[in-house]
Amino acid sequence: MIHHSIYKHKSSQDWVTFVHGAGGSSSIWFKQLRAFRSQFNVLLLDLRGHGNSNPKLQDSLDENYTFDAITNDIIEVLDVNTIQKSHFVGISLGTILIRNLAENYPERVSSMIMGGAIMKMNVRSRFLMNVGVIFKSVVPYMILYKLFAFIIMPRKNHKKSRNLFVNEAKKLYQKEFIRWFKLTSEINPLLKFFRQKAIDIPSLYMMGEQDYLFLPAVRKISETHKEAKLFILENCGHVVNVEQPNVFNTKVIEFIKSLEDNTYPLRTV
Repeated sequence: MIHHSIYKHKSSQDWVTFVHGAGGSSSIWFKQLRAFRSQFNVLLLDLRGHGNSNPKLQDSLDENYTFDAITNDIIEVLDVNTIQKSHFVGISLGTILIRNLAENYPERVSSMIMGGAIMKMNVRSRFLMNVGVIFKSVVPYMILYKLFAFIIMPRKNHKKSRNLFVNEAKKLYQKEFIRWFKLTSEINPLLKFFRQKAIDIPSLYMMGEQDYLFLPAVRKISETHKEAKLFILENCGHVVNVEQPNVFNTKVIEFIKSLEDNTYPLRTV
């Protein structure tokens, strides 16, 4: 089972589960933990091969390395902790896992909050992935990861987020990085399906104004999917929960509370 941490609230019955992105760990939510555990029960996860979910021998031999398999890792943690339903908060690649979980287990998802959501790979990002596929076995993965981080988060105000993700990625093993990279390089059909099929679950996209690779596709989703709302953080890049944690925390908690109080939908910005 993947590593996870539980923070129970003395009175709330609502759960919020945080899902990090590729190369990260549950530690990227350090600016969210205090605010959310004061309001809700909180579940933090380290995806397989990340953080304290160290890769095991049987994992290296397992060919079942798919988004469905990784999604089922999350479901296993929910089941063990008898969490029937949760709000899910994700960042970057974590948003794909949340959307996949909602597709496969809609009864387990109260809402989806997706920061820096990846819902389409544009020409530039596809080129980046293709370069990585070619060189992933011959170039040290940290060189590739630093390059990707800089392209996705190029501005000075993105430096803190960029450094955080690079430092977290240093904890990965080369083989683990290659497995994750291969997985993310094959996501186009899945993302196309997510864009085409609206889902009947309240969804809030939290996107940085400067997230030029991924914001355009999310704008279109927010215009065509009934349950999808978009909030854009000004002067902000891809990793919105790190760059602007106060705005992120306020808006996400407001969104979850609006569902409790039956005042959803949150006004789109």
